[in-house]
Amino acid sequence: MNRDEFRGAKRHLKGRAQTTLGGLTGDAGRQVRGAVDQVAGGAQYAYGRARDRAEDLIDDGTHLAREARRRGESLVDDGSRYARDARRRGETYGRQALGYADENRATTLIAFAAVAFAAGWLLRPTR
Repeated sequence: MNRDEFRGAKRHLKGRAQTTLGGLTGDAGRQVRGAVDQVAGGAQYAYGRARDRAEDLIDDGTHLAREARRRGESLVDDGSRYARDARRRGETYGRQALGYADENRATTLIAFAAVAFAAGWLLRPTR
């Protein structure tokens, strides 16, 4: 409960007491002042509630923004880790392929020639 809610409720109760007292004593001026205080107190109380709710929404928005940032950073970290892992695997498999090609030069040369022949045959204009 904030200051406006407290003061509004207090003013509303004061207005009700004035209205009741004015009704008992027959003082129309006091009744009118009491009714005005009731309405003003209710309005101030409603303003205080709205302000309190707005502050809660601001806090919720701040919390949600922090959570979104935390999750985004986590996704970036995961993506970086996966990219490093993929690079490491690519380098490893590339070295293995080069090692195999170095160790089996004749087989590699025959395979390369076969692939080149097949590509040439598939790409020629007439078959």
